[in-house]
Amino acid sequence: MAAPRELVKTGYYGYPEAKEGPSTVYNNHPASNPALRGLPLAVAGSAVAHLGFISGFLWGNAGFNSLRKLDLDAYEPRYDPTVVPKGIDSSSINPVDPPYKVGPRHANRHYSIADYHSAYESGKTTPTAVAQAILALVPKHKEAFLDIVKDQVLAAAGESTQRYKERKVRGMLDGVPLGIKDEVDFKGHTKCLGSCKDYTSSHGLTSWCVRKWEDAGAVIVGKLNMHELGLDTTNNNPITGTPLNPHNPNYYTGGSSGASAYTVAAGLFPVTLGADGGGSIRIPSAYCGLYGLKPSHGRISNSPTVGLAQSCGVTGPMASNMADLEYAYRIMATPDPHDTLSSAFTYPVPRMIAENEKIIGVYKPYFDVAEPAVLDACHAALSHYGASGYRIIDVKLPYLPEGQTSHAMTILSEISSEISDLSGLTPANKILISVGKHTPALDFLLAQRMRNLLMQHLAFLFKKYPGLLIVTPTTPNAGWHISGGAADLKHGVSDANMSLKNMTYVWLANFLGCPSITIPVGRVAPREGDGKVPIGLMAMGEWGGEEELMEWGRVGEEWAWRAGEEKMAKPQNWVDVLELAKS
Repeated sequence: MAAPRELVKTGYYGYPEAKEGPSTVYNNHPASNPALRGLPLAVAGSAVAHLGFISGFLWGNAGFNSLRKLDLDAYEPRYDPTVVPKGIDSSSINPVDPPYKVGPRHANRHYSIADYHSAYESGKTTPTAVAQAILALVPKHKEAFLDIVKDQVLAAAGESTQRYKERKVRGMLDGVPLGIKDEVDFKGHTKCLGSCKDYTSSHGLTSWCVRKWEDAGAVIVGKLNMHELGLDTTNNNPITGTPLNPHNPNYYTGGSSGASAYTVAAGLFPVTLGADGGGSIRIPSAYCGLYGLKPSHGRISNSPTVGLAQSCGVTGPMASNMADLEYAYRIMATPDPHDTLSSAFTYPVPRMIAENEKIIGVYKPYFDVAEPAVLDACHAALSHYGASGYRIIDVKLPYLPEGQTSHAMTILSEISSEISDLSGLTPANKILISVGKHTPALDFLLAQRMRNLLMQHLAFLFKKYPGLLIVTPTTPNAGWHISGGAADLKHGVSDANMSLKNMTYVWLANFLGCPSITIPVGRVAPREGDGKVPIGLMAMGEWGGEEELMEWGRVGEEWAWRAGEEKMAKPQNWVDVLELAKS
């Protein structure tokens, strides 16, 4: 394995002008959209889909026309937030077996990639036995899975088992079971995007990031469930099923990568692939007590997959510990020579973070809108960072409510432009797609001017404070309680106010293309049932700054376990896959 070394950036492609934005006051005004469920939701979905004046009213009620009140003429529209660091030598790195930094080890924790690898190396079990054990568990966790090809799974596991027998192992990921969100392509599998429709790629190929895991020997067990079209953050899905939070079944897993989070938290996989256009990796990771990475825009190739949220969406890993998250990321981030954006990046090189680069920026009015229980856990974690060599400073971010509106308008417009047929969609998504299609070109352009303004302001901050990480809670709320119970799971729900609240912090990294990571920092008592609800803390770094985020995540992981193992341990219904495989 290659040893970590210094990384030297000599510049960037596409870096925005470093220009401080206007001085604005952060005002957190709750949204005023109607919450709909049951029959009223079904009626509203049909009406909005067929009556344009209703979608127009909802578009205006959502505040999408509010950008017209701002003077944005000094900023050119920016449609692509990709910024690529250059001048990085990664020629000596082996992309199949990157460095694996083992984190804290505790008896009451999830199995890691290293645990599987060790079990195979010692002969305690085999990849075939593990694959068989997981396949036997699928009926008990059916809401998490969309498409599994049993013969394909067993064939991959069998090949890995033979490699271990012959001592021709490809690396630590060889034989390790993984799952992938349905949003990416996987040869031999269908893709429905959590809907009743078929969106399978006509190319019949496997997405590059999944291929890299396969090349490293991983056993991809199948496609995982998601919120329909990725268009909300609960993972409530009346069509394909709703996996419930393993920590407390009265709460959602979060979405749209809900099943990716569920299967890691429940112990079925050590790592899964998620996708994130508006927090869809980080929100479910936070809700399920996991580590989740949203990479820089363009960093990871999904080719031939064309994402619905083209300028906001990325794929990334979700894991129960930092070592697995980092290891899986480095493999899937291998540059794709056939993808224009991915090929502009070099292979991610681990590096030592200088002490003067350990800076946490907090915009206090923004940070403090979170619920008291969330703030308590996040402030406790910040105190640890302050005692661990991080300098905590105050920063300001302009136009945050307007920026969130710009992100929502952009991602809705991009997704709705790809969906021509609304029949068969859930009523909630009929409403969202119809509203998205109502966006005028003028307002879409204003949103892209806002994107440029915010990117330039971030560039100003990163130039002033090299190594800066902007830190917030992952969500202002401690989980999302299923307030409508079984009826909501059966019929669906549309609660735009709660959705926007849920995305208070996460949208910024998507809209501006920056990398971002969430880590678990505590748990709080639930509104209902047994099982405490996890809380996440999030950091956003400079474009291409995944290394700073990895270091930050490892420091937080050490504190989380030291603060109390019972706060971070696996849920009560966790499945012991390795024990089942041995027996």
